[in-house]
Amino acid sequence: MALDDFLLEAEDKMSKTEQVVVNEFAGVRTGKASPALVENILVEVYGAQMRIRELAGITTPEARTLTIQPWDANSLHPIEKAIQKSNLGLTPNIQGKAIRIFFPELSEERRQEFVKIVRKMAEDGRVAIRHVRRDAMEQLKKHAHDSGTTEDEEKHAEKELQK
Repeated sequence: MALDDFLLEAEDKMSKTEQVVVNEFAGVRTGKASPALVENILVEVYGAQMRIRELAGITTPEARTLTIQPWDANSLHPIEKAIQKSNLGLTPNIQGKAIRIFFPELSEERRQEFVKIVRKMAEDGRVAIRHVRRDAMEQLKKHAHDSGTTEDEEKHAEKELQK
């Protein structure tokens, strides 16, 4: 395996880690209704666990309202229960063949909680990237030692990895 392969592998792992963190950020509730808040909630239907986005259409008719329209009316109540159990602090209301979720204004206390949550997510992401970088550095040094790579090439690869 060449030094460039180590760099490409590490870069790939870091970008995947970054994508995971970005997806986690999308699930954090802000003052505005967003389908990303509920689309990944798991619902027990048809004897299996399915995500809401696989069972229904999710729209935001207004800034503080989400509407979930299940494609099958039998999944209406299981979706409602899953949202209630999700610990997002949301209260779903069944209206006809759809579920409406109203988002109240965020209190200052709740905003501070979300700030703490986001900071922790960001720190976890940074730590994960550091671990990937550290592991890649160890592999790089081991490979350089075993293959007889020049010191200049090794230093250049380490410098690239730190970017």
